[in-house]
Amino acid sequence: MQQAVETKPSPLERQLKVAVPVAALEADIADRIRKLARTVKMQGFRPGKVPIKMVERHYGFQVRQEALSESVQRLFAEAVRTNNFRVAGMPRFEPVTGGADTEAFEFQAVFEVYPDITMGELSSAEVKRPVTAVEEKDVDATIETLRKQRAKYEPVTRGAADGDLVNIDFEGKVDGAPFDGGKGQNFTVVLGEGRMLPDFEAALKGLAEGGEKTFPITFPEDYVDHLKGKTAEFSVKVNQVAEPKLPPVDAEFAKSLGVEDGDVARMRAEIRQNVEREVKKRVQSRVKDQVMAGLVSSATFEVPRALMDAEIARMQELAVADLKQRGMTTEGIQLPADLFADRARSRVTLGLLVADLVRKNDLSARPEQVRKVIEEHAESFEQPAEMVRWFYGQPERMAEVEALVMEDNVVEWSLARMKVEDQVTPFDELMGTKKP
Repeated sequence: MQQAVETKPSPLERQLKVAVPVAALEADIADRIRKLARTVKMQGFRPGKVPIKMVERHYGFQVRQEALSESVQRLFAEAVRTNNFRVAGMPRFEPVTGGADTEAFEFQAVFEVYPDITMGELSSAEVKRPVTAVEEKDVDATIETLRKQRAKYEPVTRGAADGDLVNIDFEGKVDGAPFDGGKGQNFTVVLGEGRMLPDFEAALKGLAEGGEKTFPITFPEDYVDHLKGKTAEFSVKVNQVAEPKLPPVDAEFAKSLGVEDGDVARMRAEIRQNVEREVKKRVQSRVKDQVMAGLVSSATFEVPRALMDAEIARMQELAVADLKQRGMTTEGIQLPADLFADRARSRVTLGLLVADLVRKNDLSARPEQVRKVIEEHAESFEQPAEMVRWFYGQPERMAEVEALVMEDNVVEWSLARMKVEDQVTPFDELMGTKKP
């Protein structure tokens, strides 16, 4: 039995009353007790011979709660189907006290529904699609990067320069007092990689083994809270300076990159293929970001609070797990929901938009599309066929691929309706390696 649906002040919130008839509930409870008595074990009685009254005395409350909960859930589900509701998140059930119906237990379900999404005109949305050609110099630069990653460092007596590996002892003080993270021994840094503050690296240049130096560093305003904007006095001692020795581009180098026969030409061809794949991925990513932004700005709808809260909770759990993996103590840690609110809203908004467009325009992932994406991904591995089998044997991985394909289908559908302008983009700019 159900009563009228009420719309709450929130555009998406609904209130629905359901009533569980007392007679039907009591009959259900009695039936459950009888079935339980057939199998329940109690000291002093053989299985199946425990008196009904004793079973009811020991398990009656639990059975009643289960029967009532299942009845409420069933009646709620029937009401949802009758009213064609698309429930977002979990409903909240509250008993109705002081009701006029003495022959039924009344409950009120408060819940949100998915929004009706209205998509505006997409023809005004603009997308600039990067067009980037991979040239031989780009392959050369990639090989140079791979050489640097395999560099061996040899000690030198000269002063440190960009590219050198410098081993130092250091200590910093603010207003004469040490601070967390301001001291290190046998700390290594490769100059020019930008892993330390620019002024700190600059102060190390020219120092040779055994050299010492004291210098001030002013922390930027976007640094950690207890140091931003403050000036520290650092004392540094150089333990060693070592310069990189890059491996030659020969058969051994090719073998180290997985080319078994050491063929350098084949190595270059494979590197070019990998670079071209990366360029394609980055172009697709830039286009997708612009399309999604265009969709968001063209759509009008409310975001269910229940979905927001669930996404925030998920992001909080992931953040705590990440901190724990980094070796930090996470017991009792409570990360504020505000830290994740904006990102959670963005993710939920896009998720609702994509799902709505997929549903209304038949943009679900087709098996052949999923297969193609998996095979393309597997090409970068030594045993592609093994990787393909691994994907198909992992349901959660398959679900991730299907979600990506659906997003790609939405992007293609949207691009056909948006203004798309091809824009020649230098390789370095696309890859984020362009120097300022």
